[in-house]
Amino acid sequence: MTDAAHTGPDRLVHVYYSEDYVLSEYGFDTTRKAAWIASDLDAAPIPGIILQTPDPLTAAQLTQMHDPAYVDAVRIGEPADLAESNGFTWDPGLFRMVCSSNGGAVAAARRALATKGVAGSLSSGLHHARKRGGAGFCTFNGLALAARAALDDGARRILVIDLDAHCGGGTAELLGGDARIASVDIAVNAFDIYATPAGFTLDLVRDADDYLPTLRRRLDALDPAAFDLVLYNAGMDPYEKCQIGGLRGMTHAVLAEREATVFAWCQAVGLPVAFVMAGGYTNAGFAEEELVALHRLTISAAATHASRASA
Repeated sequence: MTDAAHTGPDRLVHVYYSEDYVLSEYGFDTTRKAAWIASDLDAAPIPGIILQTPDPLTAAQLTQMHDPAYVDAVRIGEPADLAESNGFTWDPGLFRMVCSSNGGAVAAARRALATKGVAGSLSSGLHHARKRGGAGFCTFNGLALAARAALDDGARRILVIDLDAHCGGGTAELLGGDARIASVDIAVNAFDIYATPAGFTLDLVRDADDYLPTLRRRLDALDPAAFDLVLYNAGMDPYEKCQIGGLRGMTHAVLAEREATVFAWCQAVGLPVAFVMAGGYTNAGFAEEELVALHRLTISAAATHASRASA
């Protein structure tokens, strides 16, 4: 389906998801949690949120940002080292899964831009993927693909806000150097660190008390009139119980304030925003239900944004 031609404010936040998001046989949070979140939203709906099925991306669309040889490797499973460069064991469902989840990221960007509002996707595993391969549980870079689609739809300039625990080196490789793209990347773990291209900022925060002040400082330094769309990579792996990236002191309350801050800033400056889920990984002390509750913070903040914007 496509709804990018819609115009005007809308209290409904379209959040893209399909069962194909979890189609891979490889069992890991990145390949499973979209279904956990969707099931939880079905059991405990958030007013104003509506789940929509996106069109999966085609191989041709993927090659707008990724090397055709890499796209083919993920599609057919060979060569294996390239097909599994994301860190997952390849299986036939992987390609359909990532085509669908990246399609959701693109659909969210196009809808947010068209409605001048907010949209999202239960996609994750995006920002480490590069032109010629995957990395860090990321297969294709839905942020870069979404930015490309939004530019094709008429956006003049796009801001990427990346609040995953880890640095978004794949996004910097794919979008850095394009004057139409700027990025605010605030990480708490040095994985995938990169030299910042023009228009990009990267902060590596080591003390949780500095996290929200750093975010506010970076947002306050921007000229919102320079942008037409925000792409928000809303990782929950900075959470203190997450063993892959977590930082002591990054509590549920801090992350709730972070989500409120991002969406309130977008609303205050009048910028549409499209969000994806990004990182967040369970372990023996960090249960599925707790991870889902953290990701619901993003979706709830998006719903509040839409409600206020259309009031």
